[in-house]
Amino acid sequence: MNIKMPDFDVKKFVKDAGSTLSRVVQLTEEKLGTSEKTEMDRHFEHLSERSDCARTWTDKIVRDTEAALIPNPANRVEDFIFEKMEKQKSKRLSNLEYLGLDMIEGGGEFGQDGAYGSALIKVGQAEQKLGSCERDFIGSAGMCFIQPLKKFLEGEMKTITKEKGILESKRLDLDACKNRVRKARSMLGQQTAERDLRVAQSEFDRQAEITKLLLEGISTTQATHLRHLHAFVESQVRYYGQCNKIMNDLQRELVSLGGPQPYVPVAGYEDDEANGLSGRVNNIELGGNPGYKRARVLCSYDAKDGTELNLTANEVIFVCECNPPNSDYMNGKQGLLKGLVPKAFLELLDD
Repeated sequence: MNIKMPDFDVKKFVKDAGSTLSRVVQLTEEKLGTSEKTEMDRHFEHLSERSDCARTWTDKIVRDTEAALIPNPANRVEDFIFEKMEKQKSKRLSNLEYLGLDMIEGGGEFGQDGAYGSALIKVGQAEQKLGSCERDFIGSAGMCFIQPLKKFLEGEMKTITKEKGILESKRLDLDACKNRVRKARSMLGQQTAERDLRVAQSEFDRQAEITKLLLEGISTTQATHLRHLHAFVESQVRYYGQCNKIMNDLQRELVSLGGPQPYVPVAGYEDDEANGLSGRVNNIELGGNPGYKRARVLCSYDAKDGTELNLTANEVIFVCECNPPNSDYMNGKQGLLKGLVPKAFLELLDD
């Protein structure tokens, strides 16, 4: 039985081994300072530094963007594996969607007719909408920003890194030939070394030109990345606009359901005062409420009818005198809600 052996070029193997050994010797001598090194021109070095900077920061931006969009490392690893396997991963619910599901189920258990149960269902539905918007945003950001940057790293930057490695090998070959020319003792050895030097110089110059052209293309690539960055910002604006609309709609629905009203906690007032933001409570401009002053609620109060506000102990609200003045009540403001509040339950914070 004849077994065909694979072709093996002994001459090529010996030549490659000799070149590798020569490069190792040359690099070692350079480290020891016993051999000269061919330096690239300043323009080339500048291009090379820009290339390294672009690779480093693009890689960081990609990883940070992925971490911001998908905070769970296990989920990122799962997505990476499915991407490499070129398989479509199963739909994964977000934390907001899980929260929304539990709120809806809990609201059903508490009773849809009750204030708390109906409110839970409303909030749960809003959380599911937020989760859906979040998934769309993650997909959009991945397509318009992360994928193009990854393609740059895995395509152009890998090519540049490979060509720079080849250039370094050619440079070592060139310097090794220069050393052999200097060390040649016979006329024949001198001629052979000079011929090898001319060949090495030609290969080095050609590789330097190829690498330089690739490095100069980085500036064009960054102009493309700028367009992707604009697309990423537009997707963020669209996402947060959708979220804002969902929450505003939810807030109006909750107000229409009645029950306890939202309030501004004392902590917000104290934090703002500590930061020197007098005249603001939880970033609400006091100046935007002409005639209103801040007041702390001394103890909780349940509204008697729809004209009054429900109060919670230690919350801070805005109040002003009624028109005409009332000895027992003041006009109160809690976010978007307005109503009467009893003076006996309040402590004014502003003069």
